[in-house]
Amino acid sequence: MHMDQIVIVNSPVANLKSVTNTLRYLAIPFRVAYAPADLRDARKLLLPGVGAFGAGMAGLNDAGLVAPIREHAARGTPILGICLGMQLLFEESEELGHFTGLGLLPGRVVRFPVAGPKVPQIGWNQLAVCAQSPLLSGIKSGGYAYFVHSYHATTDARLILASADYGIDFAAVVGRGNIYGAQFHPEKSQGVGLRLLRNFVEMDA
Repeated sequence: MHMDQIVIVNSPVANLKSVTNTLRYLAIPFRVAYAPADLRDARKLLLPGVGAFGAGMAGLNDAGLVAPIREHAARGTPILGICLGMQLLFEESEELGHFTGLGLLPGRVVRFPVAGPKVPQIGWNQLAVCAQSPLLSGIKSGGYAYFVHSYHATTDARLILASADYGIDFAAVVGRGNIYGAQFHPEKSQGVGLRLLRNFVEMDA
């Protein structure tokens, strides 16, 4: 695999250490993009993130990375958003105000209902696989993944590849065309997460 195939998009809210450690564990070559030029020859993009939606978009805007990410999406580069990175793929969020996202997938990010389990959701939850996808090859319903979030994406049901239950069914894995997202942290989700990351790397670009 060429070193330029997997590029991790850096931002102030990117949890780089855990993601890069996991890719090293899997012996997957990668590099980190800090500026638009770093994305120029990327074959696949990983967009990790933790924290608030507005801060995530501000970080990408300040680094000049929004337009290059959208350009990669338009020309078919596979993109995987992780946790906040998945939420940033959508059109908008209501977290701490109203913020516009990357708009690569239709939908908005909303808070879990007040009349439900304690928010944020922190810990392990079971996945229910909803659709066949190369991203979920070898991952079955009932597998556990590790979540840390107060908000979730609402979108067209046809985009939901796997859901989970936290008072309501919510989108745990989404995908359309070359754009994918995982609400959980693959790098903290042991077998399920490692399989998902390897599937993404091994998918045809």
